[in-house]
Amino acid sequence: MPNHSPNSVKLNARSLEAALPLLAVENNCLVSKMADITVGFRLNLPEIFTLSADDYRSLHNALTKAIKLMPIGTLIHKQDWFIEEKYQPDHEQGDDSFLTQAFQRHFVERPFLNHHCYLYISKLPKYRQKQKSNQHSLTKRRLVPREQMTQRELQPFFDAISQFERILLDGGITAVRLTDEDLVSKKGDRGIVPNYFRLQPDGTKKVILEDWDIDGRVRIGSKEVMCFTISDAETMPQVVEVMANYGPLSSDSTQFAVGNVLPVGLMLPCNHVYNQYICLDDAQAALREFEQTARHLNSLSQFSSENGINRDWTQRYIQEAIQNQRTVCRSHFNVMVWTEKPEQLDYLRARTSSAIAQLDCLPKQNSMDAARLLWAGIPGNAGDLPFDETFYTFVEQAVCFFNLESVYHSSISPFGIRLCDRQGKPVWVDLSDEPMNKGWVTNRNKFVIGPSGSGKSFFMNHLVRQYYEQDTHIVLVDVGHSYRGLCELVRRKTRGRDGIYLTYEEDKPITFNPFYVEDGFYSIDKITSINTLLKTLWKNETESFSRTEEVALSDAVEEFIKQVKKKKSEASFNGFYEYCNDVNGFRAFLKEKKYTDKYFDIEQFIITMQPFYKGGKYDYLLNSNMNVDLLNKRFIVFELDNIKDHPILFPVVTLIIMETFVSKMRRLPIEIRKMMVIEEAWKAIAKESMADYIKYLFKTVRKHFGEALVVTQEIDDIIGNTIVKDAIINNSDCKILLDQSKYQHRFEEVRQLLGLSEKQKQLILSVNKDNDGRRKYKEVFIALGARAKVYATEVSLEEYAAYTTEGPEKSEVIRRTNQNGGDIQVAIVDFADARRKPELA
Repeated sequence: MPNHSPNSVKLNARSLEAALPLLAVENNCLVSKMADITVGFRLNLPEIFTLSADDYRSLHNALTKAIKLMPIGTLIHKQDWFIEEKYQPDHEQGDDSFLTQAFQRHFVERPFLNHHCYLYISKLPKYRQKQKSNQHSLTKRRLVPREQMTQRELQPFFDAISQFERILLDGGITAVRLTDEDLVSKKGDRGIVPNYFRLQPDGTKKVILEDWDIDGRVRIGSKEVMCFTISDAETMPQVVEVMANYGPLSSDSTQFAVGNVLPVGLMLPCNHVYNQYICLDDAQAALREFEQTARHLNSLSQFSSENGINRDWTQRYIQEAIQNQRTVCRSHFNVMVWTEKPEQLDYLRARTSSAIAQLDCLPKQNSMDAARLLWAGIPGNAGDLPFDETFYTFVEQAVCFFNLESVYHSSISPFGIRLCDRQGKPVWVDLSDEPMNKGWVTNRNKFVIGPSGSGKSFFMNHLVRQYYEQDTHIVLVDVGHSYRGLCELVRRKTRGRDGIYLTYEEDKPITFNPFYVEDGFYSIDKITSINTLLKTLWKNETESFSRTEEVALSDAVEEFIKQVKKKKSEASFNGFYEYCNDVNGFRAFLKEKKYTDKYFDIEQFIITMQPFYKGGKYDYLLNSNMNVDLLNKRFIVFELDNIKDHPILFPVVTLIIMETFVSKMRRLPIEIRKMMVIEEAWKAIAKESMADYIKYLFKTVRKHFGEALVVTQEIDDIIGNTIVKDAIINNSDCKILLDQSKYQHRFEEVRQLLGLSEKQKQLILSVNKDNDGRRKYKEVFIALGARAKVYATEVSLEEYAAYTTEGPEKSEVIRRTNQNGGDIQVAIVDFADARRKPELA
C-alpha cells in the first residue's frame, strides 16, 4: 500500500482489506499484525433511568476493581454504539388481534436509538505501549511486529481476564465472551469486525466493504464521519463523579441520578460511537518521569509562573498516587458521529459539542487525527491509539467517563404486554411469569394507584385486554363503567361467548346463592367465605367478634351443610336462615353445647339476617335460582356504580363476587391463568371483619395460577388503613403507580407504607415530568419487588376508542356502532379515521 500522508488516504474495498491490522481470529481472541492479543466481550448494561446513586457507585467500584487487576501493558477499550433504527413489529409475541394490529401500525417505522456495548481487553507488546501518531498502522507499508509475546507472558493476562469477568458479574454487569464467529465469520463477510468498516455494530448482517476516503474529511462510503475528542486533562473538570443530577426528571424533593456521560450516550440523538480507552502503563516508571518533569519545571518556574503552576499540579498528581495508592493510567475518550446527509453536519457538530460541554469538558473536533482514531477503534486494534492523544489520570477518575446504561430491553418471555420505554420505543414486558421465575416476586398480585386524569383507566384497559388475548380468565369489579367499551368489543367479537357486562340495577339486580356448589363438595375455603359473608351481614365495621361467636357461627354453617347433605336438599340462604331459627335445628345445637346468649345471641343474629330472608327487603340478593356461569366466560365485568354508596349491598355484593371468582379459580385447570381486578370496590371490603379473608384470598390465588389486582384512585385512601397495608399491599409484590406529583411533598410516608426504596420514590416522582410533547401518552411506574422502571402507555387511535372513558367520545363510539349495524370494530375504525382525517368526522 502506498505511503500516503496521514491526512490524505484513499482506500478502496480491496486495498482496505489488505490494510487490515488484524492477522487472525483464533481461540476467541483477535491477534493483530503488531502482535497485540485482544479478548472481546458484549456487555449487558443496566437499563437507563433505573439506577440509584448507590448503584452507580457500585458499578464504578466493580469496574475500577476489575481494571486494576489487569497486568501492565493492558489496554481497555470500551465501545458503545448508538444507532438510529426503526421499529418493526414482532409478530411472534401474543396474538395479533384487531387492536394489536392497530398498535403495531401506530408504531411501525418509528425511529429510535438502539445501543450495543462491547469491551475489548488487549495485551500489548512493550514496544507498542507508547506509540506516537506517526507510528500508525494505517499509513505503514508493512506490518511486522518487532517482538511477540510468549505463552508464559500471556497466561497472567488470561487469568486476570477470568477474574475481570467475575467481578463485573458480581457488580451487576453481564459480560458475554465474543467467539470467533461473533468477531469474524468463517467467510469473513459477517461479524463485529467487518461491520465496523461500514459503521454497523450488528455482527449478523452480511458486510460489503465500502471505500474509505480520508482527505481532510473522513468518509466511509456515503457516510461522513466527524470525531470529537476528550484527550487533554486541561479541557476536563477538576472534579468528576460517576453520576450527575438529571434536572428534567428531578423534583423539589428528589434528585434524579443518571450516568455522568449520558449526554454523549443515549441523550445524543444521532448515529454515533463513544470510545473509552484506559491504558495501564508501568506506574513506577511513569511516576519517575513525572518526578523528573516536576524537577525540570521547578528549575524553570523563575522564568514563567505557568511552569510553577504545572510543577504544583505534577507534584499533586504524584502525591495523590502515592498517598492514596491510586492506579496510574492513560485515558482517551472520543465521540464519532456520522451522517449520509451533508446538510446535517453543522447540526451534528453543534449537538455533539453541546453534549460534551454538558460533561464540563471543552469540546474539540479533532480533524487532524480523526482517521487514526477511527482506525484505532477497529476491534482488536486499540494499540494503534496514539500516545499523544492520551492523558494521564487515575483509573477511578477515568471510569467516571464510562457509559454505564443501555436501552430498555424487551422480555424474552412468551407472555406479556406491550408498553413503551421513555423514549417512545415499544417494549414487551412480562409483569407476571418472568418476575416469579427469576425470584423477583413471590406472587403475581398487583396494587395500582392512579388519581383521576393520570391515565389509570387507559393503563388498566390496556393491561386486561392483552391478558385476555393471551387466554386469561378475567373478572372485574368496577364502579365507574371504565371497561364498558372494551367489554362490548369482546362481546361482539366473540358473539356473546365472552364480554359479559353485569350492572346492578333496581329492577334487575345482581343475585347470588352463596351456598351453591356444583359438585356438592364444601371445601374449607368455601366454608370460610360463607362465614365471612355472614359476619359482614351480622355486624358493622365498628362491632367486634368474640372468639365464641366466630366458633358458633362456623358451627352453624357446618351443621346446616350436614343437614343439606343428609336430606339431599338445595342449599340456599333461606334454608340456612330457617335452620338457624328452627328450635329443632341450630337452636337445639346451641342448647346442647350450652351456648347461652352471653356467648352467642341467636335472637340478635336472626333479626339481623331477616332482611335477606324471603319477604325481607333484600330477599332477592342471596337466594338466586340461577347461578352466574363464570366458569366458561373469560371476560366478565361486574359494574356496581349504582350501589357504591349503599352500606349493606355494596360490601355484600363485592364479597360474593370475590368468592365466586375463588370458586371459578378452583374449578378451572391449574394451567389456565386467572385474574381478578377490584377497582374502587375494595373500599367496601377493607374492614376488620374481612381482613383475614382478604389475606387468605390474596395468598390463595397464587396456588391456582391466578392474580388479584386492586386499583385505587387516591393515596389518601390507603394512608392509615391497616387492612389495606396488611392484607393487600403486603401481599402484592407488583406495585403500579401513575402520576403522584401532587403528593411529592408528603410522599415519604407513602414510600414507607408501600415499602419503596429511595430510587423507586425518585422514579415515581419523575413520572410525566419530561414527556415528549409530540406524542400523546401517560407514564406509569411499575415495581416488581426491588426492580422498578417507568414505562409509557401510548396506544393507537383504535385502542383509544376502545378504552376511552370520556362521555362524548363513548357516545360517539356507540353512535357509530349503531350506524354500522352493531359492528363495534367498524365503529372504532371510523372513530380513529375521523381523527386522522378530520374531514371524515
